[in-house]
Amino acid sequence: MILRKFYHEGLAQASYLVGCPGTGEAIVIDANRDLAQYHEVAEREGLRIVAVTETHIHADYVSGSKELAEQTGATLFLTSLGGPDWQYAFAGTPLVDGSEIRAGAVRLVAKHTPGHTPEHLMFLLYEGDNSEPVGAFTGDFVFVGDVGRPDLLEKATGLANTMEAGAERLFDSLEAFKRLPAAMLIWPAHGSGSACGKALGGVPESTLGYELQHNPGLRFTKKADFVAWVLDGQPEPPMYFANMKSVNKLGPAPRPASLKRLGVSRLQALLASETYVIDLRPRRWVQGEAIGRALSIPNGRSLTAWAGSLLTPHDSFVLLARDAREAEQSAMDLALIGLDGVIGWIQVEAALDEATRLGLVAPLDLPDLNRTLIDVRKSTERDEKHIIGSVHLPISRMVEQLAKLDPSKPYTVHCQGGGRAHVAASYLKRLGYDCCAFVEPIDKLAEDLKQRA
Repeated sequence: MILRKFYHEGLAQASYLVGCPGTGEAIVIDANRDLAQYHEVAEREGLRIVAVTETHIHADYVSGSKELAEQTGATLFLTSLGGPDWQYAFAGTPLVDGSEIRAGAVRLVAKHTPGHTPEHLMFLLYEGDNSEPVGAFTGDFVFVGDVGRPDLLEKATGLANTMEAGAERLFDSLEAFKRLPAAMLIWPAHGSGSACGKALGGVPESTLGYELQHNPGLRFTKKADFVAWVLDGQPEPPMYFANMKSVNKLGPAPRPASLKRLGVSRLQALLASETYVIDLRPRRWVQGEAIGRALSIPNGRSLTAWAGSLLTPHDSFVLLARDAREAEQSAMDLALIGLDGVIGWIQVEAALDEATRLGLVAPLDLPDLNRTLIDVRKSTERDEKHIIGSVHLPISRMVEQLAKLDPSKPYTVHCQGGGRAHVAASYLKRLGYDCCAFVEPIDKLAEDLKQRA
């Protein structure tokens, strides 16, 4: 058997390819939109992708399953469970509890595991004639150190009164899961940093036996206690989650292929337009040389989370990148969460020179404490400690909570360590707020305020 994992750090998302070397056939599970990676591995291993499937209708990234099946001629297998509101709007071979997907000696058996979402499946992996599963692709049902959150449908997509019912169904699904062989491996769809849970572990895989000992979500014996625990302390989901279910249910459009390099002479007009100019430079390079009205989102692990919290699929973007490779990679990352409006890129050093010539460069990060403070951390972080009198505006929900701010007031933005404050301040400045960022740790901020008192 051949098993390959594909992991996107920014999304903390895992997809898998499992194949049979004897027949040269393979199955891909939970593909994202970066399809080249699956083609490359299949070709390198001498495999032909004959089946594509996914555990559920995803809410945190754009699925690549439909397009991958079209490109490879593979059979697309999709869950048909959860009721009429949870059916895909495009054709696929329907899966129910107990359905099988085969690739030579490799066999996946679908098990209905509702709770995170009503239609959710996990796939038990069997090899040859073995009667016990080698492992399970658990999707967003069970993670290393955590379980799937049942509140996303209500918090992210607005489906009222679904949290408690989802939590109760999740408990029932977990009770059945606990009875599977303890030696079975677990391959989840997400790792540490994902908003699909509250305490996901950083270990890439686990076993059921280990999780029974160490996963708090598997220790409960009373449903009411589990429901209270699993709904408590869940982080605010990024804004883009609200749109992903619909995109993946209807079937995403093919990603735009071309990305043009634009001349630096267009910079001033772009900065004055409705198009977002996204500066991908690291924060330390931007602190004293921020380009006016540019949205500073450093290229890295948090690009998708921050862009997905502040931007919409209807927005258009121009990237300020070091080179074509960075521009293409960042455009792909944005496309993974449905932000397809990238119309081109400009070489960032040339853009900085042009902005300097035009007088559009000024510091963004300033330790100015004579302003009203905006706290852009998660609610769970703020509950632990916060600056009294600060306005709470979590970056993941900032767009919908701007009414908390007074446009006539000057503001200083802070977070835990500076990264989110920097991004949020650049966003607010673009909207016209008198705003700067305090990028030292919150303990330093508290000490500075104490000394000034």
